[in-house]
Amino acid sequence: MLDDFLLRAALAGVGVALAAAPLGCFVIWRRMAYFGDATAHAALLGVALALSLDLPVFSGVLVVALAMAVIVAGLNGRNVSTDALLGVLAHGALAIGLVAVSLLPNQRVDLSAYLFGEILAVTRGDLAVIWGGAAISIGLLVWRWQALLSATLNPDLATASGLNPKREQLILTLALAVTVAFALKVVGALLIAAMLIIPAATARPFSRSPETMAITAAVIGMISTLGGLAASFAFDTPTGPSMVCVAAVLFATSTGMAAIFRR
Repeated sequence: MLDDFLLRAALAGVGVALAAAPLGCFVIWRRMAYFGDATAHAALLGVALALSLDLPVFSGVLVVALAMAVIVAGLNGRNVSTDALLGVLAHGALAIGLVAVSLLPNQRVDLSAYLFGEILAVTRGDLAVIWGGAAISIGLLVWRWQALLSATLNPDLATASGLNPKREQLILTLALAVTVAFALKVVGALLIAAMLIIPAATARPFSRSPETMAITAAVIGMISTLGGLAASFAFDTPTGPSMVCVAAVLFATSTGMAAIFRR
C-alpha cells in the first residue's frame, strides 16, 4: 500500500494535521502566533546544522527549535519587547539558515523543498518520523491537557492549585518544537505556522469548549491537507501552498458564516 506516493503524502499530511491543529489552539489562546512563526523560520538553520554534521534533518531542526525556545525564555523582558525579540530571532535565524545552507561544501540543496515542503517525496522512513513525532506531540497534549488549560486561562489560579505555569509553558514549547521538526517535510519552514494557526482559528467560532475546538481544528486540518493534495494533483500546483490555500478558504467561509449567524 505504501508504494503509492499519493497515499504516503496523504498519510503524512494527516499526521501533521492531527498534531499541529490542536497545538495551534494553545498557540491562539496564549497569543503565541509570532512565537510559532519564529520557531518555524528557525527550522532552516536546523537544516543547515543537520547537513553540515551529517545528521538527520529532524534532529537538527528539533535542536534549533528547542534552542529558540530557551533563548526567548531567557531574554524575554530584558529591555526588549517580546514582539521585537521574536522578530529579530525569526528573521535572523531564517537569514542565517539561508546563508549557511548556501555555504555548505559539496552540498547542492534544493531550498524550495525546505521552504515550502516536499510532501509528494515522503518516504516510508519519513512517515515513521512524522507519525512518531505526532504521537509525541499529541501524547504531551493529552497528558498535560488540564494543566495546560489551567495555566493558559488563569496562571495565578493554576499556581494556587499547585501547578507550575512555567513548566507547562516548557511542555507546550517542547510539543511545538517537535511539531515544527516533523512538519518541515510536509509544508516547509515558511508555511508551518499557517497549519498551526489557520485550522484552530477556523474552528474557534463554532466551538463551545476547548476540547471541541481542538477536535474541530484537527478535522479542519485534515480536510485542508487532503483538499490541498487533491487540488495540487488536479491543477498541478505546489502541494504545501495548496494546503494552506484550502485552509485559508475554510477560514474565510467560517468567518463569514459566523458573522451571518450573529446577525
